[in-house]
Amino acid sequence: MKKITVLSFKEMKKRGEKITLLTCYDYSTARLLNEAGIDAVLVGDSLGMVKLGYENTLPVTIDDMVYHTKSVKRGNSTALLIADMPFMSYELSVREAISNAGRLLKEGGAEAVKVEGGKEMSSVIKALTDAKIPVMGHIGLTPQAVNKFGGYRVQGKNSRDASKLIADAKSLEKAGVFAIVLECIPSKLAARITRAVSVPTIGIGAGVFCGGQVLVTDDMLGLYSEIKPKFVKSYSNLRPRMLEAFAKYKDEVKDGKFPSKEYSY
Repeated sequence: MKKITVLSFKEMKKRGEKITLLTCYDYSTARLLNEAGIDAVLVGDSLGMVKLGYENTLPVTIDDMVYHTKSVKRGNSTALLIADMPFMSYELSVREAISNAGRLLKEGGAEAVKVEGGKEMSSVIKALTDAKIPVMGHIGLTPQAVNKFGGYRVQGKNSRDASKLIADAKSLEKAGVFAIVLECIPSKLAARITRAVSVPTIGIGAGVFCGGQVLVTDDMLGLYSEIKPKFVKSYSNLRPRMLEAFAKYKDEVKDGKFPSKEYSY
């Protein structure tokens, strides 16, 4: 399979080809996603919830992101590798944002970073792109702002908020993003935003009219059951199958059935 780059996203947008993204946090999953032909892998700060056991994404550090991005890099050869900029790694100053994004590329091996926020983040994003760091934007429900929003709520439901999101998208495009994630917004609004910008939009809970889709891998495999948003489709239900395998292993060890002669030297 041909290596996917940020330029590939633009080419797919021109062809009208949908873009596929899934989150990834480790080497073995990266290899599987490559074999399946997924276009891009996102080392999301969602790892805070689905891998590190935090209540939300806020405690995730830049060191956490570098560590997991390095792991994914070793298993990835074809997909575009994008890493999230975690909470408070880019808001304080442009200098710190460039330094932290640079770590994700230099140490982690990421090929692009994702930054949450609209017009208010445009100057930071412009500085990152000027520093030759490709940036994916993210508007709508931005999980790092969960306390500001008062929870995980659909965004852009009234005309004022919808207009702001359209303006945000245009501002991010002007700042140089190569794509924009639209999270938890009405599908008709997502269609308007998709038409309003030249870069691809990637939906998560934003309907079918976006230029591509992204899901958290643990959600779509049925592994993470604590929170299940309406937009998550379970393409498999691995949790009960894993529980069954673990229980069977326990029983066979307790009963002296494993390891049998077949599995012994």
